[in-house]
Amino acid sequence: MRIVIAGGHGKIALRLERLLAARGDTPVGLIRNPAHAADVREAGAEPVVIDLEDTTVTQLTERVMGADAVVFAAGAGPGSGAERKATVDRDAARLLADAASLAGVRRYIMVSAIAVDEGPPPGSEPVWAAYVEAKRAADDELRRRSLETDWTILRPGRLTDGSGTGRVWLAPKVERGEIPREDVAAVIAALLDEPAAIGRVLELVGGSTPIRDAVEALGA
Repeated sequence: MRIVIAGGHGKIALRLERLLAARGDTPVGLIRNPAHAADVREAGAEPVVIDLEDTTVTQLTERVMGADAVVFAAGAGPGSGAERKATVDRDAARLLADAASLAGVRRYIMVSAIAVDEGPPPGSEPVWAAYVEAKRAADDELRRRSLETDWTILRPGRLTDGSGTGRVWLAPKVERGEIPREDVAAVIAALLDEPAAIGRVLELVGGSTPIRDAVEALGA
């Protein structure tokens, strides 16, 4: 499969690109900074430079054309303000969905965050609250596209950089917890092959079930 990944230089994306390339897929990493191209190539992906905050749907559609699936793993990142949470975490996710639809690419996996439907707790730090609201809005937008998009929304818990365990808890609702980015990437790769994941909102934390078993259980 040819899989286009928005946020192609992110920590989850680079891990995902390595997994996809190793199994014979063709990952494409969308990146804003040309200096990141070497890292994306080293991960086994094709780097494509495009700024999701400063492009048109037509330009993005050209980059998505010919893909079998898209993955939204982009984010404004630490240190960004509330405005960029809206322009990246919400608006860029919507732009990718528009481009995928125009390109005829139905499969879309959104990397979201655990429990965003609950909204930010009262008194939350303003930038964190903006992030949660942006993720919730992006998820809501994607769920309204069921006629044109075979979507899956993946909501991992607190992300860590430790080694993956290969064992997870994947379900519509789980208790809050941690999950290594390596395991998140492996779950995304498995979800791409699982038709039963389409139209599902899934939370993800570390657990005791092997990833393949957890994903296959969605079809049980």
